[in-house]
Amino acid sequence: MELVGPDLKDISQQGTLLRETIYARLRFEILSCQLPPGEQLREQELAARYEVSKQPVRESLLRLERERLVTVLPRQGYRVNPISLSDARDLCRFRETLEPICASEAAKLASDEELAALETYRSFSGDSAAFTAYNRHFHCAIAQASGSARMAATVRELVEQAERLVLVSLQAVKGRNNATLVDEHGDIIDALRARNGRAAANLLRDHVSRANARIIEALSRFPVVS
Repeated sequence: MELVGPDLKDISQQGTLLRETIYARLRFEILSCQLPPGEQLREQELAARYEVSKQPVRESLLRLERERLVTVLPRQGYRVNPISLSDARDLCRFRETLEPICASEAAKLASDEELAALETYRSFSGDSAAFTAYNRHFHCAIAQASGSARMAATVRELVEQAERLVLVSLQAVKGRNNATLVDEHGDIIDALRARNGRAAANLLRDHVSRANARIIEALSRFPVVS
């Protein structure tokens, strides 16, 4: 699923749809660093910006607090959470644990059609932003093919939050070669289509582990990381 900001002008101004759209918009702006780490947020200013009442803004911010993306500041409003190195390490460990399980399950349970659909990820052309979307779609597609809606939703959240880490540390990240990553995707697809769950899990674990190591190394040298 493409991580894009919803268009507030095209939605109904009522009930659940409004709350979900405000939440999705705020979450998108945080994960894409349009609202950078440490940014102060105030309900009244956000409500005026989105042309809504404060209630859906407040509910969205409290929901984002539960996702550890914002912090409530008593009598001051809210703050976009800074990047924490310990939290980044936890996120990376979760990915290294959960995504290989998804790959193993996908090798056993996915339909031939689902695995054939992964062939589209054997190649890539485009800029850095396009690669981020391509990479997200690949990892989420494998999680979806596991047959577990809960695991797929969790992987999607982890991958999206990992993108925030990449955006914050992008200038300091070294060693990332998009062509190599695409080749690694191809190897994972081969293992999945061969129904070799152990190989698919190991390849995906190594793939994620190398990416995480680059991110953590970069973040450790970045001034906005606590």
